[in-house]
Amino acid sequence: MTTPRPTPVRPAPPGATALPVIRARGVTMAYGDVDVLHGIDLDIHQGEVFALLGPNGAGKTTTVEILEGFRQRSSGEVSVLGADPERGDDAWRGRIGLVLQSWRDHRRWRVAELLTHFATYYPDPRDPAGLLDLVGLTGQAGQQVDRLSGGQRRRLDVALGIVGRPELLFLDEPTTGFDPEARHEFHLLVERLAREEGVTVLLTTHDLVEAERLADRIAMLVGGRIRACGTPAELARRAAAQAEVRWTADDGTAHRERTEDPSRLVWELHQDATGPIAGLEVRRPTLEDTYLHMVHREDDGADEAVEGEAQAV
Repeated sequence: MTTPRPTPVRPAPPGATALPVIRARGVTMAYGDVDVLHGIDLDIHQGEVFALLGPNGAGKTTTVEILEGFRQRSSGEVSVLGADPERGDDAWRGRIGLVLQSWRDHRRWRVAELLTHFATYYPDPRDPAGLLDLVGLTGQAGQQVDRLSGGQRRRLDVALGIVGRPELLFLDEPTTGFDPEARHEFHLLVERLAREEGVTVLLTTHDLVEAERLADRIAMLVGGRIRACGTPAELARRAAAQAEVRWTADDGTAHRERTEDPSRLVWELHQDATGPIAGLEVRRPTLEDTYLHMVHREDDGADEAVEGEAQAV
């Protein structure tokens, strides 16, 4: 797990305030008689990488589309970059970058031509040639988009999403189709955007390792409600699964005990031991433990709250 980074200092655009980049209060969404969101609260700050996790059908796509201004909410208040997304104008949209989960337009364009064309929509775009190098597509600059592999197309999606130097970047399953090396390079790019340029990133992913690697904070959306929100370490500490200590006794029998205070248990074992403790292992709760607990918990009405949750900000 990466060490939480300090919030970078980046000059605020004219008219900007100290409010969070994304602020949502009591957001609900219903499709006919079906309630999808049940009062979403979020605060996401400048330079933060924020991951939104949840199973299929939890409401992640609906939440993100409301924040992007592509879908009208049923009720609640939303501010993104100081504006209500439902009334965002072209200037507002120019401050946002999108990497959608599936995008198959512009198939006949050549890679460099498409990126150069997109750059003309922004007042201060990145250099297309340098951006192709950054995402590893220099060798495909003259290739037609529909001839790219799945991973190469995903890299192009990323390039199109950041060509305009966005202040806020939405990443929807961004590394689908990436090989391990490309995924590692992409993670470094996201960290650089946040740390050096102050870009705020909202990431949706099913890859828990990716979320733990990149995110400063994570929100778990289950059944249209945010069940928990905090740093990866905070969420792991709040997992219902306790730490597990394993060891082998002098007589060769294996022991396993779950405890909220593994340090004390290990100290007690050493106090009682006559020599080295064989097979001593401490397994602390992981982000995956927390996620699975939230998804499968039986008491669907009891919300989890940790330090850092929107209501406590």
